[in-house]
Amino acid sequence: MLWLCKGFQQGTGRLGHEVAQATCPQARVGVLSGPSFAQEVARGQPTALVAASTDVALCEQAVAALHSDTLRIYTSNDIVGVEVGGAVKNVLAIATGIADGMALGLNARAALVTRGLAEMTRLGLALGARAETFMGLSGLGDLVLTATGDLSRNRRVGLLLAQGLPLAQILRELGHVAEGVHTAAMVLQRAQALQVDMPIARAVVAVLEGECTAAQALEQLMGRDARPET
Repeated sequence: MLWLCKGFQQGTGRLGHEVAQATCPQARVGVLSGPSFAQEVARGQPTALVAASTDVALCEQAVAALHSDTLRIYTSNDIVGVEVGGAVKNVLAIATGIADGMALGLNARAALVTRGLAEMTRLGLALGARAETFMGLSGLGDLVLTATGDLSRNRRVGLLLAQGLPLAQILRELGHVAEGVHTAAMVLQRAQALQVDMPIARAVVAVLEGECTAAQALEQLMGRDARPET
């Protein structure tokens, strides 16, 4: 079984493979992830994804079943990294949507994507992932797509939050699931438990939960002390 959902389970904060281990430990499981707006996949536009599992044979089966002239399937045994990338990028896309909605400029967007990737990588490493995974399709690739693409539901949520619309209204009018809204608090929960610093994710949670406005979140991020980049 391969799943395509991207997130941390509500309540437990588990990733997909952790849910599988807890419920069906003998199952052969993995995840299919990467930069892929469903509309473009359905239209047969070129797309590249990654199938991740510790079961090599399962990855090979995914390639045999799905690889085609318009859909490239790469493989990875870093299921943790692929899942973390797919989950956290949705939270970061809300952040970039807020920045774009506030007309902060392209410099700000690039900073959020870059520093967001650093946050994603820190959490992934703490959970047992490999750093190079986050430079691949499920990390940088999916982050760039979701943070900048007009088809991104999570980015759309950020744009509307910047306009001051209440979250409940945004989700009602959106008509689709924006996974980052449900994932943000769980990402922060796992990060705090592991003592991983994720200021952008923390700012997104604060805005989503009504603890501060988008402008106040920006002020907090920009007011942080200077530090080494790595």
